[in-house]
Amino acid sequence: MSHDPNCLFCKIVAGQIPSRKVYEDEHILAFHDIHPWAPVHILLIPKQHLSSLAEATDAHAEVLGRMTVLAPKLMRELGVTNGFRTVINTGADGGQEVYHLHMHVMGGPRPWAKG
Repeated sequence: MSHDPNCLFCKIVAGQIPSRKVYEDEHILAFHDIHPWAPVHILLIPKQHLSSLAEATDAHAEVLGRMTVLAPKLMRELGVTNGFRTVINTGADGGQEVYHLHMHVMGGPRPWAKG
């Protein structure tokens, strides 16, 4: 499995930096965002280092599909019942800050309307 020793999220996957885990399997880690924009705001990341969605290939289709299917399951488990938003920021112009692909999943009343 690919790993970047300088990547913040790779360090979280390796257990070098603590996180509030929501879910983990051999391919995906989900944890609470440390700067939430919504009452429930989690990040889903592939454990394998992938710098951004722009770098994804057919080889990543399975893990990306798993992340997409996992998001609503985790939102239900976390009590989100009236909808949620998924966001993948890609590249500098797309607002990506950590260069390890991650899906924001935000639920609660109008999570995108943060002041």
